[in-house]
Amino acid sequence: MNFISIDDVSSEQMQRIFDIADRIKAGKMEVSIGQDAIMVLLFEKPSTRTRVSFEAAMAKLGGKSIYLDSMTTQLSRGESLSDTAKVLSGYANYLVARMNRHADIVEMASSSTIPVINALTDLEHPCQSLSDLYTVRDAKKALKGIRLAFVGDIAANTANSLMLAGVKLGVDIVLIGPKEYQPNPVYFTKAREYGSVEVFDDPKEGLSDVDVIYTDTFVSMGQEKEAQDRKKLFEPYQVNAEMLKYANDDAIVMHCLPAHRGEEISAEVLDGPRSVVWDQAKNKMLIEEAILLYLSENETG
Repeated sequence: MNFISIDDVSSEQMQRIFDIADRIKAGKMEVSIGQDAIMVLLFEKPSTRTRVSFEAAMAKLGGKSIYLDSMTTQLSRGESLSDTAKVLSGYANYLVARMNRHADIVEMASSSTIPVINALTDLEHPCQSLSDLYTVRDAKKALKGIRLAFVGDIAANTANSLMLAGVKLGVDIVLIGPKEYQPNPVYFTKAREYGSVEVFDDPKEGLSDVDVIYTDTFVSMGQEKEAQDRKKLFEPYQVNAEMLKYANDDAIVMHCLPAHRGEEISAEVLDGPRSVVWDQAKNKMLIEEAILLYLSENETG
């Protein structure tokens, strides 16, 4: 089994991963994957939290990690993704890939004989979405019926995975952003098959009765040439103290990081009492431990 798209993961499978994470956190599970287990991380994009959390997760499980920057591999000289996946399958037990194009990780998975895990592509960030929802469940003691608003670039990969994972678990999703950036139609349509997804361009209207406010950078990796235009367009969607007034009094604030204080979120809110951002980041390691163990269980039957 691979972990490439939230579209391929059922609500029952997500709950199973959460259950494993709960047992790890409570010290009620033997967290070992075997000292001979090897995880290869093949990254085309920069990373701090995802790389370190995966490496730390594997170390906690007793295995070892090998990090590959794609530019120092033969991919940079024209070796095919398929051949690379076949070779790495002979060396490792898991392949964690952060790719520019979602189609590339799908191609690698089709040739791999070991589980392939999506550590971010242009379309999805599935491990992040599970870490996020696990954090919401911890903070709110529930997921079903929670109203979560994603504010800013609602066409981003993070929004795609979060809205699809959220509705599968009973979360009501609200997308709030400028009319010029509508949600990805494929993920939006799919998400609405499972639950409630609403779209607003007015933050005050969209944040009414919201329990969770989530934002992400206005300029994602690969969008640097559009930076000035995007910052100007998204300026009214900064999550700040004034915007928090529109949501429920006990609404929490989330950000997948890296954050740009004064752009998509104010320092006052990011570092404030309603922020669960640091718990959110910490939970990445726990959820990735759980995903690795879950895939190991499936791999061994």
